Order: sequence, then C-alpha cells, then structure tokens
Amino acid sequence: MRTHNEIATISATDIDQRRREPPFMATATTTTVVCGDVEGSDVERRTLDLLPAALLETIMTKLDVASLCSLASTCKTLQSCVTRVLTFTPNFHVFNVSLSMETVRPLLYPNQQLSSLKLDCGRLGNSAIDILARPSLREISLHNCRDFSGDLISEIGRKCKDLRLLCLGSVAEKVGRSISRCALEDLLNGCSHLEVLALMFDLSLYLRPGDGRIFGLVSDKLTHLELGHISSRMMTQLLTPTEMSGEDSNRVASTVLQNVQQLRLSVDCITDAVVKAISKSLTSLIDLDIRDAPLEDPRQLSDLTDFGLHEINQNGKLKHLSLIRSQEFHPTYFRRVSDQGMLFLADKCLGMESICLGGFCRVTDAGFKTILHSCASLSKFSIYHGPKLTDLVFHDILATTLSLSHVSLRRCHLLTDHAIQKLASSLKLENLDLRGCRNLRDETLKAVSHLPKLKVLLLDGTDISDTGLSYLKGGVLASLVSLSVRGCRNLTDKFMSALFDGSSKMALRELDLSNLPNLTDGAIFALAKSGAPITKLQLRECRLIGDPSVMALASTRVHEDECPGSSLSLLDLYDCGSITQLSFKWLKKPFFPRLKWLGITGSVNRDIVDALARRRPQLQVSCRGEELGNDGEDDWDSADIHQHIEAQEDELEQWILGDEGDVEMEDAEEESEEDVSEED
Repeated sequence: MRTHNEIATISATDIDQRRREPPFMATATTTTVVCGDVEGSDVERRTLDLLPAALLETIMTKLDVASLCSLASTCKTLQSCVTRVLTFTPNFHVFNVSLSMETVRPLLYPNQQLSSLKLDCGRLGNSAIDILARPSLREISLHNCRDFSGDLISEIGRKCKDLRLLCLGSVAEKVGRSISRCALEDLLNGCSHLEVLALMFDLSLYLRPGDGRIFGLVSDKLTHLELGHISSRMMTQLLTPTEMSGEDSNRVASTVLQNVQQLRLSVDCITDAVVKAISKSLTSLIDLDIRDAPLEDPRQLSDLTDFGLHEINQNGKLKHLSLIRSQEFHPTYFRRVSDQGMLFLADKCLGMESICLGGFCRVTDAGFKTILHSCASLSKFSIYHGPKLTDLVFHDILATTLSLSHVSLRRCHLLTDHAIQKLASSLKLENLDLRGCRNLRDETLKAVSHLPKLKVLLLDGTDISDTGLSYLKGGVLASLVSLSVRGCRNLTDKFMSALFDGSSKMALRELDLSNLPNLTDGAIFALAKSGAPITKLQLRECRLIGDPSVMALASTRVHEDECPGSSLSLLDLYDCGSITQLSFKWLKKPFFPRLKWLGITGSVNRDIVDALARRRPQLQVSCRGEELGNDGEDDWDSADIHQHIEAQEDELEQWILGDEGDVEMEDAEEESEEDVSEED
C-alpha cells in the first residue's frame, strides 16, 4: 500500500520530464501519481485539488493524446482536466489503437480548434464522417478506412477547404463499399491548398481508363503525391498534354504537377511511356518511387527497356530513385533492361543519394558497378533479386568516395562473405539487409561486428551459425536496434544464451526468431532473464516453442517499477507447435499491458481466441498467419524500419473499457477445461 508520505505531486517539471522519458518509463512514473482505492487516496485527491485547474491544463497541453488518456485513467481530478483539454487541443494523433465510434465522438466532437487529425479507423464507418471532416483541419491522416465509402472523400473536399495534408488508406475495401468519380472531383476541387496527397487504395477499381484527367484539378501547391494503385495508361494520360484545349493541357501537364517533388506510385506495369511522361512533365521531381506487380510477362511494347532508363532524370534534380518489379502475382522481371540501360541511368544520375532497383535479372556486375562508381553522393544502395550480382561489384569499393549508410542486397544468391567484408569497410553503415543471401556464413558476422553505427541487421535465410552470432556480442550489439535471423536453420538455443547473458547493455528492440526448427523454450528463458526491453518479438513457425515461453515473457520485468511483460507491443506465436490454451491465461491483463499485435494459431481454441479479442479490442489478434505490425507492403530496402514502437495507448484502453469482459473470457476457459476433462 502507498501512504500519503510516499505520494508524489504533479508539477510542470515532472510532466515535462515524463515526456522526455521512454514510454515505458513515463507510464511507470505516471502510476505513482495515480489516485485509486488505496490508503491515503483522499489525501492524494486533496493534494491535486490544491493546484489550479488552469495550471494542470496548461501542463497537459504539452502532452500527446496517449499521455493525456494515461492521466485521465488515474483519478477524477485529472480526468476532468483532460476532458477540458481535449476540447481545444490542436492535435489528435492515435495510430496504434483502433477507436470505436462511442469513444471517438466524445473525444473529438466538442473540439472546434482541431487542426491535425491522425487516426486508425479500423472500427469506424460512414457514421463517423461528420466527426472526422472538420472545417478547422489542416492535416488529416486516416488509416484502415475499409468500412468507409467515397462519401468520406467527398465530405472532406466539401468541408476541409484549408487542408494542407491528406492521407487516406484502404478506403472502401470492405465488400459493398465504393468510390465514385464525383467523390474524387469533390476532393480535388474543394481542397485547393493541398501540399501532400496520399490516396493509398486501388484507384483503378473506381476510375475508367479516361478518368485520369481529373487529377488535373489537383492543387498547384502540391509537392508530394502518393497513389496506392493506378494503371500505367491512366498515369501516362494524366501527364501527357492533349490537343483538345491548349490552355487545359498546359494546366494539367505543366502548371498543376510541375511543383511535385515526391512521387510514389504502384502501377500495373512500369513502361517506357510512363517513365518518359513522368520525367518530362514533373520538372521539380526529387524523389521517384514506382513499383509494379504484373499478372503476366509484359509484351515488348508495354514494358520498361534500356531506352526508358535513358529518359529518367531529364531535369537533373532527382536525388532518390526506386524502381521495383515485384513477383507477388507472377515470376516476372525487367527482362528488357541490360547493362546498357544501367550505363544510361548512371550518366543521368550523378547526383543521386539513394537508388533501389528490384527485378533487373539481366543486369550483371558491370551495370551495378557503374552505378556505384558514378554516383559519388550515394548513401543508400538497394538491389532486390539480382541473380547476376557477384562479389566483384564491391571488389574495389574502397577506391570510391562513397559513404554508404543503408545497403540492401536481398536475394542476391551469388554473394559470399568476401563482398560483405568489403562493404564493412564503410564504418557509417546503419542498415544492412542480407535476407535471402544463402551463401553468407559466419565470416560475414565477424566483418559487421565492428560497425559502430549499425542499427538494423537482417539475415533471414543465410547460412550463419551460433558461433557467428556470438561475434556480435561486445561490438555491434550495443547499437543494434533490429535483428532478424528468420529461417537460419543452423541456429540453436546457444546463440540466445550467448547474446542475452546480461553482461552487455543492449539497444535491441526488435527480434525475429521465426522458423528456427531447433529453437526451444530455453532460448526464451535466456531472453526473459536478461530483461532486454524487446518491443517486437516474432517466433512464428518455431515448432518447439510452447507455453513455458509465454509464461516467461509474461513474467518479465524490464524495470523494477514496471508491470510484467511490459515492453512487448508485438508477439507473433503463429504455428508454434507447443502452444496450448494455458498460454491464454497469461495473455490476459495485467500481463503484456503494451501488447497491440498478437499472432496465434486459431485452431488452438477458437472460443478462447475470440474471447481474448473481445476482451482486448485494442489488441489486433491474427489467426491466419498474416505478418504483424505493418501495413502489408514489403519494404524492399528496409530503410524505413522503425527502430522501436514508442506509442503506448494501454491507458486509453483502460480508460475506455474498465474491467468489463473478464467474465466472458473466464467462461470460455472454463468451458474449454470441461471439454478436456470429458475427453479424459
């Protein structure tokens, strides 16, 4: 019990200090101020009541929404202050929690001064449009809008006339929802001050081939444009002047998009025509990212060739280039691009800072080497599936002036340890992605172990061993934030015992141990015992991992004042062969209070899985093997991997739900136990 002599008082300095602390520290400190049903609670409440409400509210204006909800869940005094603050706070940002309509309405409706809204709309639909589309808003970012129709887009255009940034994800993806051309016209006509526009859904489902011209209505202030999917024909049409009206065509091709500096597109097929149209029309372009995933091998006239690469960067301003052909639907590649195309590209891209190329199956060492030796300012270099790329590309990299910080060489099967030893001479490397390079062995790890700034190391499918990973200890392990060894089938528990023996201070937050057939509960015991503040842990398809691992993780205390298992926000246990219903007892609160993503095999016990999902609606439970914690897009170069998840919204869930729902899950567990008893 906490007595009144131990109670801390709130001050501006205290709150500001909590903001600077890591989220797990901030939450722990906040709980020391909690007024609850404990001895001395009346004294605590009177202590807070002595402070002017205006002072408390002024302090709270410096906090984000998650922190405000943390305070609101502690006592009535702070809850009252938070309620008032939420009526005039300019920013409402909650991404890692999907809020219901009943929660969003009282939080947003009274606020007439809201200027920035960023929300996960996974539990919202058309009935929330009036709350989300506000005339005062200048920034709107709404993710997972599957249950919204085109009415959301139309209302934003009609009401949010002063909007500067708009990002909409997955609109109308739910069956029965649709988007009309008129809705897009309302948006582009109404939001005449847009600077950033991201429509992250498949536009080709709702627009006819000739509808690309409606983007001619877009604001002439637009600098960033991102489209989830659009046909290459429509994009070419948008950027190509027509002779129907000289004034209109000039507006579309020259005036409207000439200020666009960043363009990110997903198209059905990257062609010479679309690359040429982009290069000639977007005269201010600095960042170009185009991806495709053809359903079949493109024909020669509808594919990218050497001549298409020759058209890139006609204005000489391009700094970042990404051209990716995905094999998601069909094993197809840029078969009409050769080393000559790379020579054309290198000649036009001398000032490039980052280059990402995927699916160029005919390009050899000569082509890739030309890029490296021509772009003196290059800091990020990514090749996805380069079947002809060998160690020779990096043989004389020391002769260049390159200072590479991000290198990705995914599925480059001919690479060996020698290439990585050469790359490791760049001591500024921060991100190294070697997934699928199956000929890399322990010498690679010995080479990278001395990189002082390395934060992300991805080794999926390589031929490394326990001995190789032990080289990381005492060196790069102090700076490493994300480590993935998925599918490295030589690994056993030994490397976990060596890395997590508690003797070294670690920055590690994300750890992927999926598909390791020899990994057992003993490895997780070592991790739990070390107290490493891991936020993302993936153990999918580890057949020997079972209930003891879940119990060990649930009991882990990263800090003395923390709740058990407090640091984990993502836990993937999909297809772990020894997980039973016993694990679900440890997945309830108060264990894993930060958990936002959980992967599990639904067949373990569907009733308990469903009860857990209902009890913790803010927890995204996946039973079908989906990859957790991302938006479903594969980031080929891994350059933007988050170092760790900092959003902590568990107190928001607590404030909203209270203790409701425990009985339901307990009933499901009891029924399951009875079934087992009957079988026995």
